[in-house]
Amino acid sequence: MSKWMVAAKKADFAEIGQKYGISQITARLIRNRDIVSDDQIEMYLKGDMSMLHDPYALKDIEKAAEIIKSAIIEGKKIRIIGDYDVDGITSTFILHSGLKMCNANVDYVLPHRIVDGYGLNNNLVKNAHDDGINVILTCDNGIAAAEQVKYAKELNMTVVVTDHHEVPFDTVDGENIEILPPADAVVDPKQKDCKYPYKEICGAVVAYKFIQVLIDKFRDDESQNLVQINGSMTADLFNELIVFAGLGTVCDVMPLCDENRIIVKESLKRIGSIHNKGLHALISINGLDENSMSCYHFGFIIGPCLNATGRLDSAERALKLLQTTTDAEAMLIASELKELNDSRKDLTEKGVKTASMYVQDNFDKVPDVIVIYLPDSHESVAGIIAGKVREKYNRPSLVITNGSDGICKGSGRSTENYDMYTEMSRCKDLFTKFGGHKMAAGFSLLPENIDELRIRLNEYCTLTEEDFIPVEHIDMAMPLQYATNELVKEFELLEPFGNGNKKPLFADRNIRLISGRIMGKNRNCGKYKVVDANGRSYEMIYFGDMEKWTEFLNENFGRDNTDKLYEGTLRDDMSINIAYIPDINVYRGYENLQIIMQDYMAIK
Repeated sequence: MSKWMVAAKKADFAEIGQKYGISQITARLIRNRDIVSDDQIEMYLKGDMSMLHDPYALKDIEKAAEIIKSAIIEGKKIRIIGDYDVDGITSTFILHSGLKMCNANVDYVLPHRIVDGYGLNNNLVKNAHDDGINVILTCDNGIAAAEQVKYAKELNMTVVVTDHHEVPFDTVDGENIEILPPADAVVDPKQKDCKYPYKEICGAVVAYKFIQVLIDKFRDDESQNLVQINGSMTADLFNELIVFAGLGTVCDVMPLCDENRIIVKESLKRIGSIHNKGLHALISINGLDENSMSCYHFGFIIGPCLNATGRLDSAERALKLLQTTTDAEAMLIASELKELNDSRKDLTEKGVKTASMYVQDNFDKVPDVIVIYLPDSHESVAGIIAGKVREKYNRPSLVITNGSDGICKGSGRSTENYDMYTEMSRCKDLFTKFGGHKMAAGFSLLPENIDELRIRLNEYCTLTEEDFIPVEHIDMAMPLQYATNELVKEFELLEPFGNGNKKPLFADRNIRLISGRIMGKNRNCGKYKVVDANGRSYEMIYFGDMEKWTEFLNENFGRDNTDKLYEGTLRDDMSINIAYIPDINVYRGYENLQIIMQDYMAIK
């Protein structure tokens, strides 16, 4: 059972409400998201492209742009090396599109998840050199590739790194010393001396900022007539690229705070106006409406389809989709991606069941940090399985599979109170390759090091039993009667919702269950008639774990009453406390308020 923590942040909600024309409830919600100053509130409520941070604040970005500009003018061959996830695909698309606008002699390579592994490696460097490439431009990787960049420099190649991941470090006398790759320029907001005001941007946003500066450089240099930058074409380009910057942001689970929220908001708003046939086809093949897209659609439908190519095939297939210029090819590739994603779902479901069995069979007590070895699972779904295990046990979880070269590969997913990158850095001598950030990591290691990794991570772990209890952060206690259609519509000002900007969550006491029915093909949700303490009735939906919900009802009210609830013959009192999200259900043109139960608690 979760702990409920109700926010108690203070402010003059009446004044904020009056000043910005919103209710005091919405004013409180904004304060709960640590939006305090007038400038922050303006950015949160009215943020647009003009409020994005200056790309020139990124360390080395001008230097990097000058290097690429000179390479373009001199006709040098440039190769973009990205990554196989959505952020890597979208950042590669952004860089390639921008460089082509500048008439660059450019191609790209996306590493194969199984053959190459994550990021830059010596084979990719050697292949580039053998192909006559003069300049390597990385995106969404490279910050942890010091040895590979050194090798490229030994081959007299120019290397520009653009990335957003944590910078590797050595600890000397208690101080963390950054290990930067010896590239000609490194653009990564996570560098200690980078002055960029917001650090939590994804690789696609770094790429977007880079293209802004690169095109500025060509515009400003009137003495160079080799490359003509057309103003209207550039406007169209950035209108399209911001969509992919937003897609990368959501799919890389970046916090929807500060400028990220503006980027994603603009991304969702502009999808219908861009000319990308591939993205339109993928939206269509999944039965979505491009004019009413949300972060959910990005993160759980579109993103997984693009990700599936990197997991089960080659991510370059996804990039080809985004670059196609014909409707027929767009629909063909989009269909293939959807089929791949369906296959990925099957692999994931099987892997999650195996992982749960592993925990049950191998541990008398669930460890603080869960390290699972699944030699027969497909390495491409290790991260998804780790995420599911993390959700089930509310513990940092790592899933390791057998690689194709005798070296095991793994992915980790963390909890908010555990810095996975820092903790795994303490064990870096066990890895042949390692990278990531606070909430996730990818790594390779020899099979004989798996047990030692499990031992060390748990020895070092300082989490307590209290940390393993899930916490439901509730915005405020609010009786259901205050949840009106008008208020729910006002909450649209707070969108888009996602990581770091969750949907408003409320709590109410003494909600009486009247009747209910279990719905869905897999009987995975419930619909109920409920009554509040004042006798007002509401429709309530629950999409959570129906098995646990049924156990809760049986334990607290008896199996007979649970059966009567679903038969519609209940006479006894079944009252509970609920954490809920108010929503509007539109059916045949009619708008009806419905309550979505997120959590429940017995009345004490």
